[in-house]
Amino acid sequence: MSFANPQEFARDWIEAFNAKDLDRILSHYAPEVELVSPLYLRFTGGLADTVRGSEALRSYFETAIQRFPELRFSLLEVAEGCGSVCIRYHSNLGDRIAMECFERGPHGAALRVTCHYVTA
Repeated sequence: MSFANPQEFARDWIEAFNAKDLDRILSHYAPEVELVSPLYLRFTGGLADTVRGSEALRSYFETAIQRFPELRFSLLEVAEGCGSVCIRYHSNLGDRIAMECFERGPHGAALRVTCHYVTA
């Protein structure tokens, strides 16, 4: 999945998560992706905040989907930058708003992703 159309990228990313389709989810990421997330920091018990590589990302997402099968996202808005896309969405888990910023790699997939969550 490329960044050519940010709205399409965002919709497909949301739909892939809601379908629990790991291959489709991972199609948005480069093999050498780095994803930085405070949720991953909690997932690792404070040991790491960064997932490195698509295989580690697959494992992280697979575990999250298994642990939270009711997980659903709703797209709220999309912001386009220079070589990047930020997706603002609602997660039904904890009724929270999240933002993920995807930086495009040389082949169009996300090379670096930073995750942000609105705190109460």
